[in-house]
Amino acid sequence: MRKTLPTLSLVLALSAILLPAFAFEPLPPETMDDTRVFKVEVLQVTDIEPYQEAYNGFISSLQASGLVAGKNLSVNRVAIDFDVEKGGFWSKLGVLLRIRQEAGRIVNAKPDMVLTIGTPATKYARGMLAEAHIPLVFTAVANPEDAGCVSLVDGGEGTTGSTLYTDMSDSLKLVRDVFPNVHRIGMVHTDDENGVANVAAATGSGKPLGLEVSARLVNKTDHIAPTLKELYNGGHGVDMFAVPLDTYYGLHRYEAAMDLGDFGMENQVPVVTLAMVRVPGAALYIGADFTQVGRLAGNQAAKILQRHTKPDVLPILRQQNPTVLVDPARMAALHITLPSALADRKTEASNGFWQIDLAK
Repeated sequence: MRKTLPTLSLVLALSAILLPAFAFEPLPPETMDDTRVFKVEVLQVTDIEPYQEAYNGFISSLQASGLVAGKNLSVNRVAIDFDVEKGGFWSKLGVLLRIRQEAGRIVNAKPDMVLTIGTPATKYARGMLAEAHIPLVFTAVANPEDAGCVSLVDGGEGTTGSTLYTDMSDSLKLVRDVFPNVHRIGMVHTDDENGVANVAAATGSGKPLGLEVSARLVNKTDHIAPTLKELYNGGHGVDMFAVPLDTYYGLHRYEAAMDLGDFGMENQVPVVTLAMVRVPGAALYIGADFTQVGRLAGNQAAKILQRHTKPDVLPILRQQNPTVLVDPARMAALHITLPSALADRKTEASNGFWQIDLAK
């Protein structure tokens, strides 16, 4: 007797009985990653409060995207403190070696992504990470080009992130508007990459505005008072002090920042800060907010982890308008009145400061 092959309809009918219905339905990509735990390594040099703020912003941004530590996110964070407060060439060489050592460990760990906080960690780790094809996101970098990026918006191979960069010309125009009688600004900095870049930008941008910058380089362990006295010169030197974006002011429990504030109050010299760091006695704060910049880095990281977007195609992000804070008590002590154009844009912050909205 001749045997016949089962018809196509019979095969399909039997398949429907023997296999569960969902076996024929493709799983959406997001479902396939539901049980995956993304591994992120974090690397920075020094552990200062502004860097913590940037990190907090980064983590909060990931959480808003559904990436939560202890659930689907594993974070390992390393802060290098090897002789960083001693300053000098050999210390920088030691820090460089430690960064390279940690970068090697990270390459072997094969994380899904690396976050670097600050210029040194970004600059000296990026090469090894690019060679290993590990995505790099950075934050709290003053000028991306100083960290090896192609431009302010292009991170280069395998890299993206967020920058603290603000237009120094705009910042100094604001300083001049608030303090029209100031002509010489004193800036004390270390060999910190961010600090050096900040002072150089202020020096170049100040000249067209009639503002001369007198800068002094100190070691990270130096007390600031002797240099302040030299620059002030009993009232015959600088007529304002400005704080650059330098880790020096965040070390030793903000000792340099507090001493600068005290010196300014004692001698009735205005102090402004070109970075969002705590400086008791400062009258004016202008700069990018570390927490907000950290959040921007988190936005890019979420795209890399969840959408598998290559860092190369993501631009470097930055805060569009700098944060501007005014201490009204310090302004009153200096007998300085805020220009009406800025006073009309102020709102009172929770700490008693005024925040000026430049976007209005």
